[in-house]
Amino acid sequence: MQAPIQITEKAAVQIQALLDKAPEGTVGVRLTVKSTGCSGNSYQMEYVGADDDLSKDEKFEENGASIYIPKIYSWMLFGTEIDYITDELGNTRFDFINPNETGRCGCGESFHVGGELPK
Repeated sequence: MQAPIQITEKAAVQIQALLDKAPEGTVGVRLTVKSTGCSGNSYQMEYVGADDDLSKDEKFEENGASIYIPKIYSWMLFGTEIDYITDELGNTRFDFINPNETGRCGCGESFHVGGELPK
C-alpha cells in the first residue's frame, strides 16, 4: 500500500534544520495548497505554532520528520513525495512529486489536479 505522504531523508534533514531555526513556539511545519499561478495551485510550507488549531490537520511522520497537512487538501496530496533537491543552477528547494497532478505551468511554480480547471 502506498504511504499517504512520503518524506525523503534529505527533506527530513531540511525540515529539522528549519525547525532548529524556527521562531519560539513553533511545533512543526505544514504543507498546504494555495490558489495561485497560471495552473491554479501552488505548494506552500509554513510554520505551525503552539497556538495553531491542529484539529483540521493530519500529521505524517517519516525519517524522523513530521509534517502537518490540512485535511481539506488530503485528497489532492495523497501519495505525494516530499524531497529536498539542488537544481541545475545550484539552488536548493523542496520538491513535491505528486501523482495527482494533471498539469503544471511552464515555469513549474503552479499545478492542477484532475477535475480542476486552471484559473
